[in-house]
Amino acid sequence: MATDDFGVGDRVCLIALPPYFKTADTMPMLRPADTLSVGAEGIVMSRRPGGYWGIKFDKGSFLVDSQFLRPISAPADQTTEAAEP
Repeated sequence: MATDDFGVGDRVCLIALPPYFKTADTMPMLRPADTLSVGAEGIVMSRRPGGYWGIKFDKGSFLVDSQFLRPISAPADQTTEAAEP
């Protein structure tokens, strides 16, 4: 998956767990892999060098490599374009 597949504000889902999570705090800390579970959903907050993304999950903000993420598509009933009559 290319790193350009996400944008700030996009919703993403964890498809696999990395060996550990690094917090996206000013003073980053490492957290164990079981801090989040596969399927956890978050919002992209920032793009970081090396294919990492700052993602805000319910349990906090973490730096996650793009290989562990997939975009969540919006439901069909939430389209922004109005249907033409």
